[in-house]
Amino acid sequence: MPVQVNAQPKEDTTPKLATPWVVVLYNCDCHTFDDVILQLQKATGCSLQEAELIAEEAHMLGRAIAFSGEADDCERVATVLRSIGLQVETGRT
Repeated sequence: MPVQVNAQPKEDTTPKLATPWVVVLYNCDCHTFDDVILQLQKATGCSLQEAELIAEEAHMLGRAIAFSGEADDCERVATVLRSIGLQVETGRT
């Protein structure tokens, strides 16, 4: 006697993670690369190399994701970046 296979897909019961928030840094010509890199490091705690990559991406593409995480952390990072006049926004990805 043949075995019948249930063709119904199994329901996914894995918990869904909340969509992370991001801080988007926009290019501006009113700051030096060194100023932006230093502020990125101060705001995010990233390495010099990471800050350089973010600054370069913002310069070349007009914007870059500077940080991702919880909403409160993103707002804190954005506040530090804005403190020297950098243009940033926060939101969900």
